[in-house]
Amino acid sequence: MRPLRRFILLWLTLLPLAAPAGVVSVQNLRMWQAPDHTRLVFDLSGPLEHHLLTLKDPARLVIDLDGARINGELPAVDADSPIVAGLRSGGRGENGVRIVIDLKTDVQPRTFLLKPFGEYGDRLVIDLVDTKVAEEEAKLDTQPASSAPLPASRDLIVAIDAGHGGEDPGAIGRRYRTREKDVVLAIARELQKLVAATPGMRPVMIRDGDYYVGLRERIRKANRHGADVFISIHADSIPGKHARGSSVYALSERGATNEAAKVLADKENAADMIGGGGLGDKDDLLLKVLVDMTQNATIGDSLDLGTDVLTSLRQVGPLHASSVSQAGFMVLKSPHIPSVLVETAFISNPDEERKLRDRASQRRIAQGIFAGLQRAAPRLLARRAVPATTARRGAPEDGRDYVVKTGDTLVSIARQYDINVDALRFLNDLRDSSLPVGTKLRIPQKGLGDS
Repeated sequence: MRPLRRFILLWLTLLPLAAPAGVVSVQNLRMWQAPDHTRLVFDLSGPLEHHLLTLKDPARLVIDLDGARINGELPAVDADSPIVAGLRSGGRGENGVRIVIDLKTDVQPRTFLLKPFGEYGDRLVIDLVDTKVAEEEAKLDTQPASSAPLPASRDLIVAIDAGHGGEDPGAIGRRYRTREKDVVLAIARELQKLVAATPGMRPVMIRDGDYYVGLRERIRKANRHGADVFISIHADSIPGKHARGSSVYALSERGATNEAAKVLADKENAADMIGGGGLGDKDDLLLKVLVDMTQNATIGDSLDLGTDVLTSLRQVGPLHASSVSQAGFMVLKSPHIPSVLVETAFISNPDEERKLRDRASQRRIAQGIFAGLQRAAPRLLARRAVPATTARRGAPEDGRDYVVKTGDTLVSIARQYDINVDALRFLNDLRDSSLPVGTKLRIPQKGLGDS
C-alpha cells in the first residue's frame, strides 16, 4: 500500500475521534486544596468563553463552558474538602457543557484564563474562596498601614515562603526527577520548627501544602500577619550540571546586578503564568505606588539581612555567589518588609539534587538560614520600633562629600543619608562593593533614584 493511501486511511479511521471544528475539549480537571480556598484547573484544547452562576439552598456553583465538551470523567472529590461536596456535568447541546459544583459553604468564586506557557496549554482556573475568609481578607487589605511605633519587645514575625506549589512544580531534577516545590516546602517546615521553638520569634507559613499562591498574594499574606521579615526559599536549575552552592538575592528596582540574577528573576516572575496568580492591572498599579513610597529603605535592610543569611550559609556548604545579588523579583516587592530569596542549591546538579532530597541536609540548610535570621533579629525589631513616617535623625546634609571609615559599607552609608544605595553607586561610578578606608564619596541629592 502506498504511503499516501496508508496515511489517508489512518486519518479516516481516527476522524470520528476528533472534536468538531470550533469545539473546545476539556481534557483534564485538577483540584488543589489550600487552607483558605479550593482551586479547580481545567486543561483546555483552546481558549473559550465561560460563565459562572452562584446558587443557594443548596449552595452550588454553575459553570457554563461555551462550545465545549468533556473528554473522560470528572475526578472524584476529596471527602475531607472543606468547600466542595460534589462535582457533576451535563451537556447543553450545541451550546457546550455545564459543570455543577455542590458546595459545603458560601463562596466567592474568582476565575481567570491562562494562555499557553511552557508545557501547559490553555487553562481555566477557578478559585473557590470561603465568603467569610474573603471578607476578612478584604478588610485587612484595605486597612491603612499604621505609622505608630511597635514595641521592640514583641515577637519577631517571620514569613516563610516555600516557592512554587500546586500547578507549578518549579525546577525538576535530572537524575531523580525531584520537584523543587517539594524540597523547598520540606526546608521551609524545618525553618518553621526552628523559629517556633525560639522565644521571641513566631513563624508564618506562606504556603504549607501542595497548592499555588500567587506572587503578589504571598506579599499580601505576609502583610496581613504583620511580618517583620520575609524569606522565600527556592532550589532552581540552570543549564549544565556543575553549578553548585547557595546564593541569596534582594530586590533591585533598577535592573539586575548580574546576568545570572536577571535570568533567575525572569524565571521566578513567570511562576504566575504556570501556577496562576489571577491578579489584574489594578493590583499592579497599587503595588507600584506602595513600592515607590517606601521601597528604597526596605531594600537596604534586605541587603543587610541577605548578608547575614549568606554568611551563615557559608558554614553549611559552598556558596554560588559570595555576596548578595539583586534583581527585580516580584515576590520580594513588599514596600515595608525586608525580604530575601534564598537559592538553597541547584536541583539541576545531581549531587545537589541528592542533598536536597536528604532530610538531614534539609535541616542543615534551614539551620543556616535561621542562624542568619538570628543575627539580624535585633536590627529587624529595632526597625519596627520606629514609625515609618519618622525621618532619620542625625543624617548629614545632602550634597556633600563623605570619607569612608573603618566598618563602612555602601548599604550603611546609604541608610545614614536615607538615599538609595544604587544612586550612591551610580554617582560614584562604583563597579563593585569594595570601599577602601579613606575613599571620598559624593553623596547624591536627596531623592535621586528614590522614585
